Amino acid sequence: MSIDTDFSEFYHPLKSTPDLDPLMKRIGDAKYVLLGEASHGTHEYYTWRTEITKRLIKEKGFNLIAVEGDWPDCYKINQWIKGETSKRTIEDVLMEFTRWPTWMWANWEIAALATWLKEQNSPLAYEKKVGFYGLDVYSLWESMDQIVGYLEKEDPDTAVLAKEAVRCFEPFREHDSYTSVFSMAQPSCKEKVLALLQKVRVNAHNYDHQKEAGLNAELNSLVMANAEKYYESMVSFGEESWNVRDKHMVETLNTLMDYHDPNAKVIIWEHNTHIGDARATSMASQGLVNVGQLVREQQNRDDVVLVGFSSYSGSVIAGRGWGATMQDLVVPPAIPGSVEAMLHQHSETNKLIIFNEDAQLEEAFSEKLPHRAIGVVYNPNSERGNYVPSNLSFRYDAFIFIDETSALHPLKLKPDGHKVPDTFPFGY
Repeated sequence: MSIDTDFSEFYHPLKSTPDLDPLMKRIGDAKYVLLGEASHGTHEYYTWRTEITKRLIKEKGFNLIAVEGDWPDCYKINQWIKGETSKRTIEDVLMEFTRWPTWMWANWEIAALATWLKEQNSPLAYEKKVGFYGLDVYSLWESMDQIVGYLEKEDPDTAVLAKEAVRCFEPFREHDSYTSVFSMAQPSCKEKVLALLQKVRVNAHNYDHQKEAGLNAELNSLVMANAEKYYESMVSFGEESWNVRDKHMVETLNTLMDYHDPNAKVIIWEHNTHIGDARATSMASQGLVNVGQLVREQQNRDDVVLVGFSSYSGSVIAGRGWGATMQDLVVPPAIPGSVEAMLHQHSETNKLIIFNEDAQLEEAFSEKLPHRAIGVVYNPNSERGNYVPSNLSFRYDAFIFIDETSALHPLKLKPDGHKVPDTFPFGY
């Protein structure tokens, strides 16, 4: 059976929130729902993930959101939606996101979601409030500052260990040179960081002067411990840095789940390249793993649902180089023979596909086809380099296809007429 066959009869139309009903049915009693995106700068990916997230919280009791963001920055969102910060508005919180690419989380779409979460949390006891957490490993300096500042107040003895660990890295902070840190720092730095992490884990249960203080201290320490492995692997120019990063994100995820109630359920927002099972792509032949694969391997299969996203054409917020100014870039029509081109050819409409609903459908999408992946760096003129050969029905459990997309709305760009963009277009 070829994917050239028109399977429109098995595609669910996707126009409004109630059209997500088949996905809610597919999710069932799963505890891990991983929501992807084919770029880090597309409005529709954020708004549809928001609609799914809201329904999972209200209808199925999900209480954690974990994202491809830095722990310290995302923890500020967590505190705001739980009423644990003096920051008055979510814009005040998001404008503190300073690491490039700031638009990934400092955008009007996230501001709208966070505002809704705060309203949902408002009448609930603290332990019942939905949390928002970052899984990534990039925030070395921020995590260092937070762990030292916190331990000085709450655990002076352990603060001594933290200061010793930080001294190893201080010579390189001025130039923000992670590669210099891990290629030139003294070998004893690693031992000091690991000793700090061990001490924090032992003492975390005593950190009760602030809500979730022990969790915050432990995960900032974990960032410090795993950042060394991540940036050290980058210095060697090997592929291992990818695995270190995704394994760190899963370790952070597992720590979050262990910290919360045994019945906790988590929604994960990350790029398709992280949440779509790596074994269904060319990544596997390179020895790469990712979050989706690891979560599937570690949890009961019925507890995990992976949802991929993609589009045929439109626009996206991205930079033309690392650290470059963000731009609203055109996303050209997908290349012939790609998943996106074929779905567009079947019908120029938005679609929800549930792969296990029909054996023929699942078999057709088991053929490896090019599947577009746009990063924070994007050059539309080098379009063919943005495709990953994928067995779609193995890579994901469900797939959302948006025929034409639009660019994300970064917070730093003033909306037309100073009016907040319509980031809740479906109403729920």
